[in-house]
Amino acid sequence: MKTQSILLKERPKKTPQTSNFEFKEEEVKSPKENEVLLKTIYVSVDPYLRGRMRDEESYIEPFQIGKPITSAIIAKVEKSECENLKEGDYVLGHLAWKEYQIAKGENLQKVDSNQAKLSAYLGILGMTGLTAYFGLTDIGQPKEGETVLVSGAAGSVGSAVGQIAKIYGCKTIGIAGSDEKIKLIKEKFNYDEGINYKTTENMKEAISKAASNGVDVYFDNVGGKILDATLQNINRNGRVINCGAISQYNKEETVTGPRVEGILIKKSVKMQGFTVRNDYKENFAEGTKQLAKWLQEGKLKYEETVREGFENIPQAFIDLFSGENKGKMVVKVADE
Repeated sequence: MKTQSILLKERPKKTPQTSNFEFKEEEVKSPKENEVLLKTIYVSVDPYLRGRMRDEESYIEPFQIGKPITSAIIAKVEKSECENLKEGDYVLGHLAWKEYQIAKGENLQKVDSNQAKLSAYLGILGMTGLTAYFGLTDIGQPKEGETVLVSGAAGSVGSAVGQIAKIYGCKTIGIAGSDEKIKLIKEKFNYDEGINYKTTENMKEAISKAASNGVDVYFDNVGGKILDATLQNINRNGRVINCGAISQYNKEETVTGPRVEGILIKKSVKMQGFTVRNDYKENFAEGTKQLAKWLQEGKLKYEETVREGFENIPQAFIDLFSGENKGKMVVKVADE
């Protein structure tokens, strides 16, 4: 049996290109004891994968040249030599970009297609939902009546953050990159205010106008100039959650911005970065349970951008950096 896989051909310079990836056909063997043969159904593409394409030390190992890219994947068990998994089960795992592959059963989490759409386990009930939940509730510690500002508000993490903040009784302001996305976050994700950063000349003033009482919690998915402008509007004892910095990922040089230490000291501001896989792994079951409860109660909604075709995975990933996605970007490789 043969399968297609997608390898990292070369490390990208600035924004990734399709030429940085290579398709390769290879043989798939039969599963051995405690292994399963998996058929890929949905593939998650995420901005953090860009960091793994650099040859540098980070919180997770870099991808290797000539080796498959990996990410969160929903797959169907085709053959099983694992006691806890049977043919026809659906699983979530950190797997290679392959149409078919062998995986160890202990590295897979069974998912229930009756509880939610399978693709939701890559988004609102997966790493992105957990990132929003733990980042906001543990680091941000939102309180009723506070103002929560979110950048990347129409993305998979940002859209969840805004809704969770509303559950906690906060005023929510979302920053996104088009009028269409601003309409989406206000109408579907219940944001109180929206700022289109692409048409805003003075971000400091725009944030000040939207957050008339200042910003108490800032959930940052982009970094750069928007972070600078937010810190000019942060309240005393404010909390800044550093989740992502997509505006900086494709820059070759280290960018120097305004010095933040004066603001942090004078206003007793907490600014903390995190990665959900490293910092909250032991609490995933708790987080997933709470997210699923809110989803079933209708308190959480989610948006997906679904591309189709295994061959379109690299382009879907590249399109993240120009904001082509609304909500979670996934690629559907095969029918359920």
